[in-house]
Amino acid sequence: MAKAAGFFNLSIKNILANGRSSLENARIRLLYYGLLLILGTVSVIFINQLVQNQAVMGYITGTLLICIIILFKYLTWKPDWRFVSHALLVTGTMINMVDAFLIFQQVDIISVQLVLLIVIFGFYMLGQKWGMLYSILNVVPIILFMIYSSNNLYIINFRPSHLDQATLILGVLTNFILLVFIHNHFYQAFQTNMRQLKKNSEEQGRLNSVLEAAIDKAEKSSLAKSEFLSTMSHEIRTPLNAVIGMSNLLMMSNPRPDQKENLEILKFSAGNLLAIVNDVLDFNKIESGKIVFENIRFNLAELMQNICGGQKPKAIEKGLNFVLDIDSRVKNKVVIGDPTRLTQVIFNLVSNAIKFTQQGEVHVLVELVEDRHDRVTIQFSVKDTGIGIEKENLNAIFEPFTQESVTTTRQYGGTGLGLAIVKRLLELSGVQMQVLSQPGRGSEFSFNIEFPVSTEPVVEKVIKPQEPVATEQDGESDMSHLNVLVAEDNMVNTMLMKKLFSKWKLKSSFAENGALAVEQVQYGNFDIILMDLQMPVMNGFDAATEIRKLKDPKKAVTPIIALTASALIDIREKVFDSGMNDYVSKPFKPNELREKIMKLTSGDALLNDNSQVAL
Repeated sequence: MAKAAGFFNLSIKNILANGRSSLENARIRLLYYGLLLILGTVSVIFINQLVQNQAVMGYITGTLLICIIILFKYLTWKPDWRFVSHALLVTGTMINMVDAFLIFQQVDIISVQLVLLIVIFGFYMLGQKWGMLYSILNVVPIILFMIYSSNNLYIINFRPSHLDQATLILGVLTNFILLVFIHNHFYQAFQTNMRQLKKNSEEQGRLNSVLEAAIDKAEKSSLAKSEFLSTMSHEIRTPLNAVIGMSNLLMMSNPRPDQKENLEILKFSAGNLLAIVNDVLDFNKIESGKIVFENIRFNLAELMQNICGGQKPKAIEKGLNFVLDIDSRVKNKVVIGDPTRLTQVIFNLVSNAIKFTQQGEVHVLVELVEDRHDRVTIQFSVKDTGIGIEKENLNAIFEPFTQESVTTTRQYGGTGLGLAIVKRLLELSGVQMQVLSQPGRGSEFSFNIEFPVSTEPVVEKVIKPQEPVATEQDGESDMSHLNVLVAEDNMVNTMLMKKLFSKWKLKSSFAENGALAVEQVQYGNFDIILMDLQMPVMNGFDAATEIRKLKDPKKAVTPIIALTASALIDIREKVFDSGMNDYVSKPFKPNELREKIMKLTSGDALLNDNSQVAL
């Protein structure tokens, strides 16, 4: 930055700025030393004209001397080099015109030098546009004057003046010095700029190398983070699968009331741990920017009933009144959007409302705000009568791993990721969350989403009587005809699957790795395959690919369900790309696994698979 230059400053050091470019500082130096040179020359000429009693020339030179002094003082006070340059060029143009057309009425060497000075000075100081303008203003009139005066005619009836020899020599010398000084000064500035440019280029190259290394390091760090989370997810989910699975098996065995209570505590704690792991992984997916939103048809009212239906028992356990209020105009609407992400948002908001409410109610409202036939705007609102939030903490609750206070964290637990996930998902959808809250009286979270409305006619579902699904308690064996192959390398999970299948009366075989699984499919007959993805010798993806290549068409289309504890973002695509039919995340819910086995082994499913292979 430039130093503060006072009104009485005369030093050039105080008007040069570190923040300016070298070219701007060169222009200020040129003006400073050029004005000093002109000031000295004009002073000598003025004194000489006073001595020789040249009144007219004395007045003109004196006026010029005053102008130069004012411009020099202005430059040393406020280094506005553009204004000073324009002022000098205007002054030089006026002197040139007055000398040629009025005072001397001829074009002499000084006039030519002055024109050259103005042309060079205009381009160097103010650039092409102004340089061209001042050049035209000086060159054109001089050329026209030379043509007009070629017949020894005067422009006006006024006797021209003549310069004495000393003044002429001094003027010519000064002009030559100025011409040489301008060229030399800007050549040095040009050389300095070239050196600086080279230095900057080298520095830019070095910075680019550092930046590339930093980007490479960041990418490797991000990949390592993703792989670490995937590995940790697998390692945590694998024992959790056994804990939750064994808890489910023990609860299916009609335990005593005291045993059932202990098992429920065990299952509840394992579920909380799983929820924490899921929150961390979900947040990592969102922060990585690899979340892809689906656009599929779904019934909004049914989705909300399913979400809140799973949460309502938790509210009832706490003695809360749970209300789901769906606008009647929404109940028959089939919209297009991402039901999975909407479920995640509503689930987190409702779960938080129940968690932080000790008495009163939780009210979930779904209201139609605007209906434009092809698009609808829906307002979602989750209101509770819980502990509320202080106004100054409203922004903090949306930060990751943050809750309103340490006391809240200790009392209610949790990672503080729920609302962070909600906010990120809504922001990625272009939706803003509104929060109204009063400490001790409750909170209300609301947001509006615009959905395209499906133009396809709504097909009313006809509920047909179904045979009751066999449960572990009723002893039915409707799955006893199925022969299942399980590819699993973890002994605890193998033991769990054996016990679970014995409850379902399923015939099962086990392979310790993918290669053995492919071999058993070649020589055996299986109705369905459960394939772990991370196994020694051959992983689940490769094993599924090899099975799909089998020559026996019946074995090649055997349904395969992936069993994965991985947290990779693109796991779903990899599963389907390898030829598998579906996947279940560990720890899996027995009913979910059972439903998928039943679905894939039904006659219609097998027929569809066979037809696809034939195509």
